[in-house]
Amino acid sequence: MQDFLPFLAPAKINLFLHITGQRTDGYHTLQSVFQLLDFYDTLHIKPTKTSEIKRVNAVKNVAVSQCLCGLAASALQQHTGCTLGVEYAIDKRIPMGGGLGGGSSDAAAMLLALNQLWQLNLSRIELMRIGLKLGADVPVFIFGQNAWAEGVGEQLTAIDLAPSHYVVLTPQVHVSTAQIFANSALTRDTKPLRMADFSRVMHYSLFKHDLEAVVCKEYQAVASTLEWLKPYGEARMSGSGASVFVAVNSKQKADELLANKPENTTGFVAKGLIRHPHFELAH
Repeated sequence: MQDFLPFLAPAKINLFLHITGQRTDGYHTLQSVFQLLDFYDTLHIKPTKTSEIKRVNAVKNVAVSQCLCGLAASALQQHTGCTLGVEYAIDKRIPMGGGLGGGSSDAAAMLLALNQLWQLNLSRIELMRIGLKLGADVPVFIFGQNAWAEGVGEQLTAIDLAPSHYVVLTPQVHVSTAQIFANSALTRDTKPLRMADFSRVMHYSLFKHDLEAVVCKEYQAVASTLEWLKPYGEARMSGSGASVFVAVNSKQKADELLANKPENTTGFVAKGLIRHPHFELAH
């Protein structure tokens, strides 16, 4: 696309997810570790001198009025009073509704890109605050590093993770995040743990995924895909599903698993990132 600049929006997985409580406003408090992956959506962005925000391609199941990228650009205009505009297209690769953060990552990439292209020079903290209004997962992509998360997911501390190859599989079901969080079987009182314990192998069994049992009971396809992965390692669900993943020790092993994946699933192989590819666009 002539005159459009490409920006990468990486997927994420949750290496664990604990629900530690529920606030009076209905939001759940949590603990998690976000791992960024080298599997991307791509935004194609062209700044304009009008104030119009315009998506120039169709995105399946995402109306323009609900597109987080457009909402992010609008929020940035409102926050700064900027009178510039943008045209953009989204090349979607990250499965939608999989708990992999695709829409949130797209929104974060838009904020990072326009911070540079509109010459706004907002700090990373300011961009994260804007992002949080768009969704709880947006700030981690602006934070731009693998992170230990608390609060509703916005309290982030950088964490060093050993680079791994991941096989990520997505069964052909759409999990309703709202329904899962509203499920009466969901435990909301997991005892908070310490970030230091996560890096100790002997304590790893303490770290679970509190949504996993509820989702597997409601969605058999998620349960069966998770069971298929378990012989190959510590298989987990990401976010509120439906995607599940396992870490393996080589790309060759990951490719072999993907080649033999169950029917009625899509999948990809990715390596963990250390930093977001556009980390330098905020300070």
